[in-house]
Amino acid sequence: MISIQHLSKTFQSGQRSLLAVDDVSFTVVKGEVYGLLGPNGAGKTTMMRMILGLLKPDLGFAQIDGHRSDQQPDEVKRKVGFVSASAGVYQWLTGWEMLSFFGEIYGLSSSEIVSKIDELTEILSLGEFLNQGCATLSTGQKQRLSLARALIHDPPVMILDEPTLGLDVVGSQVIFNYIDVLKERSKAIILCTHRLEQAQRVCSRFGLLHKGKMVLEGTLAELKSQTGRNDLVEMFVDLIDEKRVNAERPVQAVNH
Repeated sequence: MISIQHLSKTFQSGQRSLLAVDDVSFTVVKGEVYGLLGPNGAGKTTMMRMILGLLKPDLGFAQIDGHRSDQQPDEVKRKVGFVSASAGVYQWLTGWEMLSFFGEIYGLSSSEIVSKIDELTEILSLGEFLNQGCATLSTGQKQRLSLARALIHDPPVMILDEPTLGLDVVGSQVIFNYIDVLKERSKAIILCTHRLEQAQRVCSRFGLLHKGKMVLEGTLAELKSQTGRNDLVEMFVDLIDEKRVNAERPVQAVNH
C-alpha cells in the first residue's frame, strides 16, 4: 500500500523559488499499477525521490506499507523495489554474483538467495547469461537483471521509472510480462514513463502532473469523461499546448 499525503517541495535557486511539487496526494493499493505521468519538469522525479526517502518534503509525507519515508527511510527502502533505466549493473560481477550481493544486503540467507535467484531466472529467462560478466551483457539483458535485482527481497511495493527506455519490442514485452507477475503477486506499483501508449496498456489508474500539481487523476474512462479526450496522448497535448499558449500570450501594458 502506497499513501501519498499532501506532498510539497520547493527548491531555492539564488533568490528564486521553484515549487517542484505542490500539495500532491494519491494512493496505490495492492495489485494496482498507477501511472505517474507528466511532461518534463512536471515534478515526477522529485516525487519519486520523496517517496523513496531520498529527499525530505517541505510538507506532507509518503507512507509505504505503514512506514513514513521522512521518518523511517531505511525501512521504506526495504519495502520498495526500484527499477530505473538509468540504474546500471556492476560491470565486474556476473549476474549471479550481483543478485547474490543484493540478496545479502537485504538480509537473505544463502538458501533464500539461491531459491529467489532460481525463481527469478525462470520468470525473467536469465539462464542464458546469469553466469556471464555484466560488462558483456546487452541492454535488454542488463534491464532484465535490474528487474530481478529489484525483486530479490520480494518487496510489497515496486516503483518503475522508464523501465522500457532503450529496449526493443522484445525487451519491452519482457517488462510487460514482469508487470503482470507483479500484479499477480499483489504488489502496489507506480509506473513512471513517457511512453503513454504503454502506460495506457498496463496501468489501472493514472495521475497526471503538470507544473508540480496533480491536474488529473482516475481510470482511463474517468479521464476521458473529465477531458473529453480519447487517450493519454491527446490529454498530454492539451497540457503542453496550454503551457505554450500561456508562454506566448502577450503581456498587457498597465496604464497609469
